[in-house]
Amino acid sequence: MLLAEEEVGSVEEVLDYYRKGVAAGEEALGPEGFEEYAGHFWGFLETRPYMRARGGLAAALWRLGQHQEAVDHYQAMLELNPNDNQGIRYVLAGHLLAFDDIKALKKLLKQYEDDCGAAWLYTRALLAFRENDPGAGTLAEEAWLANSHVPGVLSGKQPLVASPDGYITLGGEDEAADYVEDNGKAWQSTPGAIAWLAEVTRKLKPRKRRN
Repeated sequence: MLLAEEEVGSVEEVLDYYRKGVAAGEEALGPEGFEEYAGHFWGFLETRPYMRARGGLAAALWRLGQHQEAVDHYQAMLELNPNDNQGIRYVLAGHLLAFDDIKALKKLLKQYEDDCGAAWLYTRALLAFRENDPGAGTLAEEAWLANSHVPGVLSGKQPLVASPDGYITLGGEDEAADYVEDNGKAWQSTPGAIAWLAEVTRKLKPRKRRN
């Protein structure tokens, strides 16, 4: 993992390092470890290097265009650790949307239907708009309340603002930029979606924070 993250090389080299890392993790944990920890991975310290390596492997595969294999790894990781401490579901949702695997995306969204994060809500709103769901407007409003910057970034009226330290600010411009970078193409390829979102959220006001 250190070699994959620190060595300057091609994506193919990074992929090779991560494959070796995943293989080493599988050997270290053994079949007994997978059986014992399944469903609760990441809750045990000895599983975390393996999960980090497998996440890196999936990311490298996606960058190389091996999309289905990447998606398979992410889905397997969620089976190992449904609690999803790594936030794999957000990456996977964006990939499924880009891959236009709507059936799998709907299944994922339902699995984490209580997630109130901006990324989750905006993607749910987009799918509802595509399907003429009468609840689409409500989802868009909920998404806007979670992060009011996304419509502006999607429409190009607000710039992409990167996180200065790698950490995402909930409700912040950097969170909006991160979402749009991963999912903007899906919105742009859906006729009328961005204009609809802008209209639905145009007159909304943010919730007052309690002292």
